[in-house]
Amino acid sequence: MTKRILIVEDEMLVAMELECILEDLGHDCAGIAPDVETATEHFEAPLDLALVDLNLRDGLTGPQIAETLSQRGVPVIFITANPRQLGDGVAGTIGVITKPTDESTVKAALDYVFRSRAGEAADPPPALRLFG
Repeated sequence: MTKRILIVEDEMLVAMELECILEDLGHDCAGIAPDVETATEHFEAPLDLALVDLNLRDGLTGPQIAETLSQRGVPVIFITANPRQLGDGVAGTIGVITKPTDESTVKAALDYVFRSRAGEAADPPPALRLFG
């Protein structure tokens, strides 16, 4: 089933690679947001998941965006080269994947999230560090 996934990433080549991965997996990219201002344009949209980097064009705003999306019921996975900055995580978010990443890692994380949310038994993939 096709899911709508928001990419919150300021490095355009990374964002475009993630977009291609999502499309190859049969999902729709709901948009690419490089900063808080752009991300807020998607807060009211129907989203099935958000992939969020920490450090964006306007600074360390990924956690703020992720928390807002989580409060709106959107599952969030961080994708960052700096996972230690997250410590024990951000309230309401699922976990973190370390960049650089690849299609199989993203697929495994998405499969885990969507199966879990559907009430199916699912084991988290090794590359996804869960919070809480």
